[in-house]
Amino acid sequence: MNINNQNNKGTVWGRRSTFVLAATGSAVGLGNIWKFPYVVGENGGGAFVLMYLVFIVLIGVPIMMAEVTLGRHGRTNPIHAVAKIVREGGASPFWKLIGWSGVLAGFLILSFYSVIAGWTLDYFSASANGQFVGLTGEGSGAAFEHLLASPWRLAVWHSVFMGMTVVVVGLGVIRGLEVGLRLIMPLLFVLLLMLLAYAASVGDFGAAWRFMFVFNPAGLSWGGASVALGHAFFTLSLAMGAMMAYGSYMPGGDSIGKMVFTVAALDTVVALIAGLAIFPIVFATPGLSAGEGPGLIFVSLPVAFGAMPAGVVFGTVFFALMVLAAWSSTISLLEPAVAYVTERFSMSRARANALIAGGAWLLGIGSVLSFNAWKDVSVLLGMNVFGFLDFFTQRVMLPLGGLLLAVFVGWVVRRELLHHEMKPRSEMLFSTWLWLLKYLCPAALLAILLAGVWDQFS
Repeated sequence: MNINNQNNKGTVWGRRSTFVLAATGSAVGLGNIWKFPYVVGENGGGAFVLMYLVFIVLIGVPIMMAEVTLGRHGRTNPIHAVAKIVREGGASPFWKLIGWSGVLAGFLILSFYSVIAGWTLDYFSASANGQFVGLTGEGSGAAFEHLLASPWRLAVWHSVFMGMTVVVVGLGVIRGLEVGLRLIMPLLFVLLLMLLAYAASVGDFGAAWRFMFVFNPAGLSWGGASVALGHAFFTLSLAMGAMMAYGSYMPGGDSIGKMVFTVAALDTVVALIAGLAIFPIVFATPGLSAGEGPGLIFVSLPVAFGAMPAGVVFGTVFFALMVLAAWSSTISLLEPAVAYVTERFSMSRARANALIAGGAWLLGIGSVLSFNAWKDVSVLLGMNVFGFLDFFTQRVMLPLGGLLLAVFVGWVVRRELLHHEMKPRSEMLFSTWLWLLKYLCPAALLAILLAGVWDQFS
């Protein structure tokens, strides 16, 4: 595996396919396997899926292409990449906020995402030890509540998961990110397909298929559309600095449009397969429903696995899948900040990695305590630490960052620069992409931002 260098501007992935693996790893996370199935269940099944797919194509893909384009042109961390493009184009320094916002959002999300990811390690261990066998719904709910009520247990799993992330990022772009993701992502897909085959054989696959893909106009709603639009944006890991950082390692001859469409397609396929792997089990288990909400994975599925043939094996496979999905995402959340500190302060990667991860780990302890000792302690706007970080990043920072990104690339960055980096095979597709960035994406992201804030305070 060679370490290539693109005109001495920075490290480039040793293999062209690595960007797809890395970006897909960033996009595929708990949002696909934990959140997507339950929001589909809560928002009308097939109608929601259709809206989600439309928004992926019209909003998610154009924003991702814009972010990757900035990263590849900058050939550096997101903060310096945006600053370079601002300087080259003589634009207002205000736009540098895009780079800073992405890196900061990634850091803040990492702090509490690692805590949630720790739950997957706990459940992987519990399933492997046969603790789900004969589990009742009441017992499963009590087990989950017991996990959340134990700060030491949450802190240990949070620490382990952060340590796993540090190991991969600390090894560097080639030995760490590239090698790690080449191992993690194929294994993730293999486990997902195994789970799909199991669900099809023991569950009600026909009911799951009809629920997800039979379009019912009655399922359309403004609330569902808002959730679908927000999830389409967030599931692709946009405005977190990750896509810009990974784009900076992309070889110059690669087609950005082709690569981004591949990533979006893989991310979407994972979400759909996750639904098809989970809903057959839910529909085949008495007492469970598709609209169980966030507890669908951590409360309902353990009951189902505990009652099904080979449930111990496939329950363990399922939670191993969740561990891998979360791991690939935490790696992408840590990388942009590490890249910035390494380049800005000429610091060794190992030291920068330890510094940034240590800060995220410490902030994450606040989220650990938010589920128990500090559960009712308000830090701002009536929310505890976890509640505020979750709201501020996902409802404010990400849509605002995406909005600024769309306006900056659509209206401020020179068309010649974009054309040079995109290398479009069709002028019509290039013009369509710019139109979406200029008009549709800003309107949609502004709607997400306002709806998220309104929902919180209404």
